[in-house]
Amino acid sequence: MKQLVVVSGKGGTGKTTVTAALAHLAASSRTLVLADTDVDAANLELVVAPELESTEEFWSGELAVIDEEMCIACGRCAEVCRFDAIIPGDAYQVDPHACEGCAACFYQCPVDAIRMEPRHSGQWYVSRTRYGPLYHAHLFAGEENSGKLVTLVKQQARLRAMDEKVDLLLVDGPPGIGCPVIAALAGADLALVVTEPTVSGQHDLERIVQVAEHFGVAPTVLINKADLSVSNTSVIDIYCQEHGIPMIGHLPYDTSVTEAMVRGLPITATDGPVSDALHQVWRVLQTRLWLDS
Repeated sequence: MKQLVVVSGKGGTGKTTVTAALAHLAASSRTLVLADTDVDAANLELVVAPELESTEEFWSGELAVIDEEMCIACGRCAEVCRFDAIIPGDAYQVDPHACEGCAACFYQCPVDAIRMEPRHSGQWYVSRTRYGPLYHAHLFAGEENSGKLVTLVKQQARLRAMDEKVDLLLVDGPPGIGCPVIAALAGADLALVVTEPTVSGQHDLERIVQVAEHFGVAPTVLINKADLSVSNTSVIDIYCQEHGIPMIGHLPYDTSVTEAMVRGLPITATDGPVSDALHQVWRVLQTRLWLDS
């Protein structure tokens, strides 16, 4: 089994569009499992038409809870809370959105009126798609530990891929370079970095390349909407050449991408220049994933 993770140093580069297209192309000749690890804003499901099979709860961290009957309103919990999460009153309460679960109030309460409870932080799902099973998740608003949820989603997808002996685990990674991205990249055979021909795109490309290389994952680069700025595309090409990073391809700007997304289809299910370019991208990726290994 091979692992391909599609990432980007920033949001909005077309990462999920590319992932959906690769799923469509791969499914014609390979068996695969999909994982959407952008748990803060998962949207791969918009293009792969999933049918939900199961929902699991995600618990992570702890939340302080005050027993109002036991509370003597001494104010000690408010004094030691560094996050202003204590709401004073006849019986003190905890603001769950501000509580960081540090347990300082729990240890300082003189009458043991505070308990620490597991925090319900999100959900993760298993769905059936026409390309293979999809593992995805939703982190509730304001919750943390997205890296843990990404690890859980990818671990479950990887176990499914190993059990069923599929050819490819295809991962739609989160944007940026933080903990969720590191969790998504873990154990990958290849990273496909989708960027755009802008100054910020180039800057964030360099950052995500450094992250991938630091964790021993070989990066490759794909420029989306490359024809919108020939000069910036040239700068990215030169950067990749100077650093020995394979340039997988250039995708032109094409309104048919938006039209396909509105119809809930991967762009490769239609005809056009972007579809043609992605067919070539997949041929190159197959060579790097299987023939070069």
